Amino acid sequence: MTAWTVDVIILAGGFGTRLRPWTESLPKPLIPLLDMTLIEHSLKILPRNLIDRVIIAAGYGSSQMREYFENYEMGMEVMVVDEQEPLGTGGAISNCKEHVRGPRTLVMNGDLITTVDVEGMLRQHISNNELASISLWPVEDPTRYGVADYNRDNQSILRFQEKPSLEEAYSNLINAGCYILEESVLTSLKRKPHSIEREVFPKIAKMGRMGGFQYSGRFIDAGTKSSYLEAMSAAIDDRSFSTGGVVGSTWYGDTSLAKDGIVRSAVAAGCNLGQGVTIENSAILEGAKIGDGATVKNCLIGENAVIMEQSHLENEIVGFNQHM
Repeated sequence: MTAWTVDVIILAGGFGTRLRPWTESLPKPLIPLLDMTLIEHSLKILPRNLIDRVIIAAGYGSSQMREYFENYEMGMEVMVVDEQEPLGTGGAISNCKEHVRGPRTLVMNGDLITTVDVEGMLRQHISNNELASISLWPVEDPTRYGVADYNRDNQSILRFQEKPSLEEAYSNLINAGCYILEESVLTSLKRKPHSIEREVFPKIAKMGRMGGFQYSGRFIDAGTKSSYLEAMSAAIDDRSFSTGGVVGSTWYGDTSLAKDGIVRSAVAAGCNLGQGVTIENSAILEGAKIGDGATVKNCLIGENAVIMEQSHLENEIVGFNQHM
């Protein structure tokens, strides 16, 4: 390895409770988004010339993750590290550190749809001699996220807080789920449950050794139904797929399935769509059957699910093999 190459830790240990019942069948990072999984969309942004190894910090569904990546070709080594108990972000990163090589490590959330310039962030981090750097993104409501008090002049984070009230928030710039950590930070992390955002980042910011990398493009944390559908629309707009095609505003895994009445949606190959269906802003996974005259709006329909004739579904997540 050189000073410019890094190993990557993908944080993929959560239970994905906000996407149940889909995540009762699959761990969240393996949920399909068009013709790729969520974690594959995250991996797409990694510059192959700078990344040597990808380490997936897996908890719930780790055996499925390992099986999936055993035969996955992406031009770099991929390994799955089990988390025997929920360890939080800090503990999960520490649990992987014996597999990490080199002077610094890139850490990413496993359900992140982002256009962050990893190479640019790495260059800034090294140039500014930071201990840690995080990607930053502006939002209207920062209360669900880690928030940075950011000095644009020297690209440093003066203070860092996790999920503040709106009145107490330092700014509207949030932690956008991509970190660079120096070896000394990685080594200091304990293999016990703790949050790097709550317990480590504020201390590094207080030391004056924490950088912020603000970028433009996309940042979507695809961990809820609404944000998954946002990620779906972004992937369609960005043509982020390798099979199928777009007809109108909808991606089809098999374009022969295209019908009038289907707008701003994703329909996987192998689906059975009845006559007179209306589908709006919804994701229909492989093998699902939508009965004649059914209406589906703002929904996630799982693999091999069956929606009965003349049904009206709105704002639902329908599980794999479920009948509605």
